[in-house]
Amino acid sequence: MDDICTYRIEVEGRMNENGRTGGSPLEMVVVRTNDAATLFTICTDQSGAIGLIRYLHGRGYVLLSVVRESQI
Repeated sequence: MDDICTYRIEVEGRMNENGRTGGSPLEMVVVRTNDAATLFTICTDQSGAIGLIRYLHGRGYVLLSVVRESQI
């Protein structure tokens, strides 16, 4: 739970620059974006991922998927 992992998060629609983490210390790396969806990754622990999900939800983004990539 406290391990730093990479999370792949996809939200509905195109996410603009202002929609990305605002004042959050998390750095989002956009993998793919188009009018239908935006896919990005973040490196954080589970608490950070939950905080970002709450942030996105509060701004009206619809979550399509959240995947924790396996650690090697």
